[in-house]
Amino acid sequence: MKLESPKVTAGKSQQEMFEFLTNVENYEQIMPSSKEKFVATSQDTFLFQLKGMPEIKLKIVETVAPEKVVLGSTAEKFPFNLNIFINDAGEGRSEVFMNFEGKFNPMMSMMIKGPLQKFINTLSENASKL
Repeated sequence: MKLESPKVTAGKSQQEMFEFLTNVENYEQIMPSSKEKFVATSQDTFLFQLKGMPEIKLKIVETVAPEKVVLGSTAEKFPFNLNIFINDAGEGRSEVFMNFEGKFNPMMSMMIKGPLQKFINTLSENASKL
């Protein structure tokens, strides 16, 4: 399953946005308001829980400075990556775009597609407010 967020423009330069997104503690600032739990468990790993959803643990699995950060799920039953692309938008601004790639059975895909799309859209929207 693949999902994409809209492209948004943020008030941080490409390098500033990359540095922001490679610090796992900063993800709490762009989480949806339905966040019930957020814990940075190490320098590159955090877990969070949204209302009515199970806990999800993410780890920074790849970085390409200053244009890409990849977060991967640590759960074998829920394998996915969230790819975050950061482009220079000139004069202290950047364009942020996210795509989600996961391997799920068709039934699971149907159940989670809507909430996941809403989640990555919210992350993207909140990144634009930085």
